Amino acid sequence: MKKINCWEFMGCGREPGGRQADELGVCPAADDKRYDGIQGGKNAGRVCWVVVGTMCNGEVKGTFAKKYQDCKKCEFYKKVREEESILHKLSPKD
Repeated sequence: MKKINCWEFMGCGREPGGRQADELGVCPAADDKRYDGIQGGKNAGRVCWVVVGTMCNGEVKGTFAKKYQDCKKCEFYKKVREEESILHKLSPKD
């Protein structure tokens, strides 16, 4: 299963080199090196909700605590949670 990143799913074009990156800036989730490799995504692209300053519905959002209610409604958030739940159930037990 290929795990897509938020910018691929949302089509915002704010990933490095994306069509909107020059005009709107690179999304902090797409450029956040702290999360490289997490959940199989590149950088923070699979956990955009924990990165401050990401954009959703045309609005720059703050911290996770401030944007949590919006993130819970986000289709990408729901998709990642579902995928990770399925993968967790399928992973071999130690």
